[in-house]
Amino acid sequence: MIRVLVAEDMHIVRGALVALLRLEPDIEVVAEVASGPEILPAARSAAAEVAIIDIDLPGKDGLTAAGELHEQLPGCRTLILTSLGRPGTLRRALDAKVSGFLLKDAPPDKLANAVRGVVAGRRMVDGDLALAAWDSVDCPLTVRELDVLRMTSHGYGTVEVAARLFLSAGTVRNYLTTVVAKLSARNRVDAIRIAKESGWL
Repeated sequence: MIRVLVAEDMHIVRGALVALLRLEPDIEVVAEVASGPEILPAARSAAAEVAIIDIDLPGKDGLTAAGELHEQLPGCRTLILTSLGRPGTLRRALDAKVSGFLLKDAPPDKLANAVRGVVAGRRMVDGDLALAAWDSVDCPLTVRELDVLRMTSHGYGTVEVAARLFLSAGTVRNYLTTVVAKLSARNRVDAIRIAKESGWL
């Protein structure tokens, strides 16, 4: 039996995933969690072999949690299940050393096959998405520029961003001006849209 952990914050979706996996004769769901910080301890205590993780989780995003699992519990494979089918998101997932990346709108049988594939040591990634990621452009923004843009996207003003990142307000404005220029955006809002659609935020 393949021991599986499911990390999904939407109860109906998590229940559907668990019910689907329980139909498989060789898969056992040994843990269910609804937030990022729960993943590592639950995977460890349940001796999970595969963690199916949604990217958009409260407390800690799925890619960060997947990276922690890779470092601290390398025997547990990670399968990202998401509705965010963007090349940039896939690139971030591969950087986090995930074992597989599957879209939520994939046919149900693909999930069980992906679980079996990652346990067998294969990397399971949607083919069309992999090609798109191959062709996509690397993020031109620095880590600091991304930090400033991310906080701006959460609704923080220049002064708040400056205080939280220990910068001056003028420096934050300069970062945002640089970001808009680098992304050939019309303004900050457009820069946020471009970064999100590219999977950089």
